Amino acid sequence: MEWQPHVTVATVVEKDGKYLLVEERCNGELVFNQPAGHLDPNETLEEAAVRETFEETGWHVKLKGVVGVALYTSPHNQVTYHRTTFYATAEEHDPQQTLDDGIQQAVWMSYEEMQANSERMRSHLVIQSIEQYQQGHRYPINLVFG
Repeated sequence: MEWQPHVTVATVVEKDGKYLLVEERCNGELVFNQPAGHLDPNETLEEAAVRETFEETGWHVKLKGVVGVALYTSPHNQVTYHRTTFYATAEEHDPQQTLDDGIQQAVWMSYEEMQANSERMRSHLVIQSIEQYQQGHRYPINLVFG
């Protein structure tokens, strides 16, 4: 069998000192994550990030750049994920948007609130991505697409 990582995207969205997260059911537990998901066929990473953010939160966002790229192997299923994390601005919220299956709600959380709930983060990448963003890890979109 040929090993292949799963290609995923995530989006860091900051507004008024808080970050957009989703509370989702994963492995029977409620956890927090950035809006994130898998790349669909014939879709760019950029399109996937915008789509997943909207489907999971109801927020239309404008991507501004890339925070980073990471590999993560889940301890639950041993699957390796290749995750590209973007950063974006929140443009408009659609309260009528039905959220993806498994998503309980979209929440805005400060970094301190995230730290206080660190055991409920889906993976270490959630807080790590915020810390990278805060430290200025902000690269042009064409880092991935150019």
